[in-house]
Amino acid sequence: MRFIRLLLLFIISVQLDAQTVSTSRPWTYWWWMGNAVTKKDISAQLEYFKKAGIGGVHIIPIYGAKGYESGYIPFLSPEWIDVMQYTIQEGSRMGIGVDMTTGTGWPFGGPNVSIDLAAKNMKPVNGKLVITPTQQKVKRAAPGGEGYVLDPFHSSAMAQYLSRFDSAFRTVKYLPRSMYNDSYEAYGANWTDDFPEEFRKRRGYEIEKQQSLLIDSTNNEDGVLVKIDYHQTLAELLRERYALPWTQWSKAHGFLTRYQAHGSPGNLLDLYETADIPETESFGTSRFAIPGLRIDPDYSIDQFGTPNPLAMKFASSAAHFSGKKLVSSETGTWLANHFKVSLSQIKPQIDELFTAGINHIFYHGTTYSPENEAYPGWLFYASTNFGKNSHFAEHFPLLNDYVQRTQERLQNSISDNDILLYFPIHDLWATPAKSAGNVHLLEVHHVDRWLLDLPFGQLAQWLWKEGFTFDYVSDLQLSRLKVDEKGNLFTGKTSYKTILIPAGTFMPEETLAELKRLSAAGASIIFDQHIPAKVTGYQNHENRQKSFADDLSQLVKSNKITVSGDLTKDLTASGAMQEELSRKGLTFIRKKTADGKTFYFVANLGSTFKEGWIAVSKSEVLSKYDPLRGESSLSYRISKDKKKEIFLSLLPGQSCFLQEPAGKSDTSVENRKSEEFTIKGNWELTFLKGRPNVPAATKLNEMKSWTMLPDSAIYFSGTACYKITFDVPRQLLGSKSVLLDLGDVREVATVRLNGKSVGTAWSIPFQLPLSKDLKEKGNILEIEITNLSANYMRLRDQQKPEWKKFNDINIVDITYQKFDAAKWEPMPSGLLGPVKLIYY
Repeated sequence: MRFIRLLLLFIISVQLDAQTVSTSRPWTYWWWMGNAVTKKDISAQLEYFKKAGIGGVHIIPIYGAKGYESGYIPFLSPEWIDVMQYTIQEGSRMGIGVDMTTGTGWPFGGPNVSIDLAAKNMKPVNGKLVITPTQQKVKRAAPGGEGYVLDPFHSSAMAQYLSRFDSAFRTVKYLPRSMYNDSYEAYGANWTDDFPEEFRKRRGYEIEKQQSLLIDSTNNEDGVLVKIDYHQTLAELLRERYALPWTQWSKAHGFLTRYQAHGSPGNLLDLYETADIPETESFGTSRFAIPGLRIDPDYSIDQFGTPNPLAMKFASSAAHFSGKKLVSSETGTWLANHFKVSLSQIKPQIDELFTAGINHIFYHGTTYSPENEAYPGWLFYASTNFGKNSHFAEHFPLLNDYVQRTQERLQNSISDNDILLYFPIHDLWATPAKSAGNVHLLEVHHVDRWLLDLPFGQLAQWLWKEGFTFDYVSDLQLSRLKVDEKGNLFTGKTSYKTILIPAGTFMPEETLAELKRLSAAGASIIFDQHIPAKVTGYQNHENRQKSFADDLSQLVKSNKITVSGDLTKDLTASGAMQEELSRKGLTFIRKKTADGKTFYFVANLGSTFKEGWIAVSKSEVLSKYDPLRGESSLSYRISKDKKKEIFLSLLPGQSCFLQEPAGKSDTSVENRKSEEFTIKGNWELTFLKGRPNVPAATKLNEMKSWTMLPDSAIYFSGTACYKITFDVPRQLLGSKSVLLDLGDVREVATVRLNGKSVGTAWSIPFQLPLSKDLKEKGNILEIEITNLSANYMRLRDQQKPEWKKFNDINIVDITYQKFDAAKWEPMPSGLLGPVKLIYY
């Protein structure tokens, strides 16, 4: 018997070791409210994640639910460490990875951060620098995580903060994959105890004696130079004393790191690059022109801004430059109001991230909720609900399969961008700051405050629109570039054709020295419109300015750089390729596999393109792969100018890969014409399952929202079946291909034709290919539609609003006001059509 037990233990151990964690599958934030978790419920929810196709979870302890105080587990207590290790063991058994935040809530801080180590604010007042603690506490802290936010510029604050984790993890056997550092939100922090000394060592003069210049608002040149020096010092201290110590500590303890550097006053490229996995953020809804795509009208652009791929590219550029495999994103935060987010709204946001270089999606998010908790369970105040009580939980695996197929290719490839676009952060520092503490905070929300209006941002927008591929590069990163015998710039991991310098004003002399070095080695360097006029640094500026101007003039005269008046011409001459995809209204990223094969991921996030012949710069890329359905097709031709072109059919909302072919070309699509047949008649509508009860069946002679029906359908959340019998024209049966176009679907449609499954349509356009099961007479079409939960919550908040029982912020709406679904208008639900057959 003892031998059998040992054998079973060995088998289980082997099974645990054999499980591999998938990074190609999407991961999710997992909010632990009050850490009031049990092992039984942890296992149950991990089982849901596994079945849904989730590859991993990210534990974030936050505030708790009222009435559950007896179950709260203090953060980092032995009991908390025990449930954390149990989660990792269970995750390993199921093939689910686990990350955790190095703290609770955000940003870093807690009970072992004294007021001396807490964030500080400096303000010049009447000729003196007045230093005061910001008094900021950890936001949304969990039990055991409350306390001051640490000073991110302090020489020893991070080490003191991490000492608590040293003690807690001293005997831990099962470690999370990665530690996580949330976006910088140390509001008003702009000083540290030894800042004057560090400033003097780094900048060569005393900041205290230049207070008048530091607060100058007249755009005085000396004042601008002092402000640049001040920001430069903050940026260096943030990297050296905050980002690097945390990543080095994590590495020493066996953790990877995920880091959201955005929101900070430092150079994002240098900060992101300190982490193993740079992480950006997609907060709110992009304004895609995809027909039929809904945007929550209550979302406030003025308050939150909108996602922007040019901001996302800071994280991916850092990853590409240093050859990091993974670059992640907090995804789906406030995509729409609670209970109103559809799968069809999520996919375009993810596609935007993919084209911006992101390849490791983290949903924001799911909330741990006791299994016996009544609907809707525990919810986090600001995220899209990707948990098991979500209205799209049944169809969630379809989205995750799509993400997995896409990320698998994106992760197992390297960047194939041509241009390194220099980020002239000193030009930003020369402008008036618009954030707290009078410092520039480079956030992902309001990119208009620091990115889009600068020449750098305008140039990046132009490159994106014109189809040039690029990554950003910082002053510090330039020093690591080398040049090969062909003049290509090489990072050790990635290669580029040219460096492009925006039309800026300021440049450090160290940066100019690096450009001279690279130019002498044969690199292509292009200045847009003009060369920079001024060197940075207030100390001894006049003499250094003369030397800077002389060196720059010699470099220009040597004909080793280009001052461009025609960027398209000069970039093309450098070897950078201009892709037609962008000018057709498509968004893309170009990458290559380890064996050198090029491919594109392409998303149609607009409304101008549907189908047509397109030339791509890599002429071997002639096959289309659809990650939504896992299908490949191939059609290409030789154009009149002897270029290979691929026929691309990609409707608004769709996406695909373009890759090397694996079969014979089909050019018959060139002359194809589509025809349409609208399915009309009487529909039988039967409600199948849902809340608060199942309405009576009815018949419809027109497509309309079921909220317009009598009975309780106006409050119904669930699934209903539309059924119709129809005939088709004889010529349709002889067509080469037939698509079922469902028109406007609210929100997911599962289809059967003549008793056989056709598939499920969950994203725009709501189309499904039909097999040969159509017949001329008596076709039976059944379409099961599942809607949102918003309409039911309208009733629930009228009758039983007791589910809103959370501490801290409790639950708020998308405008951060008290949540009350009872005030909402009914959300259209059901099959709104028109339903058509499109055939070729």
